[in-house]
Amino acid sequence: MLVDFNELPDHSRIWIYQSNRSFSESELLEIEQSMSEFLKQWTAHGSDLHAGFEIKYNRFIVVGLDQTNASASGCSIDASVHFIQMLEKKFQVELLDRMNVSFKQGEFIAYKPLMDFKKMAKAKAVSANTIVFNNLVATKQEYLENWEVPASESWHSRFV
Repeated sequence: MLVDFNELPDHSRIWIYQSNRSFSESELLEIEQSMSEFLKQWTAHGSDLHAGFEIKYNRFIVVGLDQTNASASGCSIDASVHFIQMLEKKFQVELLDRMNVSFKQGEFIAYKPLMDFKKMAKAKAVSANTIVFNNLVATKQEYLENWEVPASESWHSRFV
C-alpha cells in the first residue's frame, strides 16, 4: 500500500539506493510512476506493506516501510531488490553498489568509489567537515537526523 513518505512514522524502516549519476526530469517521472506502482502492490505473506518513497537530489531513492501492521519478509525484500535491479537495467545506473560514497562538493553531489574517497581524504581533498550521505541509516528518524552529516559524524570518519 502506497502512503505519503512524510506520513510514515519515525520508526519506519529505511532503504537508500544511491545512483552513480543524477536522473533526468523524464527519468524521475518514470521512476516515480514505477515506484508508486510497485509499492501499491508490495506485500509480505499476503499482507499489504505500508510504504512510501522520496527521491532526493535527483539521485537517491529512499524507501520507507511502516512495520507496525506488517514487516518485510525475505520474499518481499527480494521483490524490492529485483525491482531496484530492474531500475538499474532500465536506466543504466548503479543503485545497489554499497562500495561507493556520495558527498557534497559545494552544491554538487560527488559520487566516488570508496578507494577514491580514501585517496581524496589522504590528499586532504575531503575533510572531517565534508558533508557525506550515510546510507546505512536504518529508520526514518535516523535518515532525517543522520543521513546528511559531516564525515566526522558518520562511518566515513575513519578516512578523514
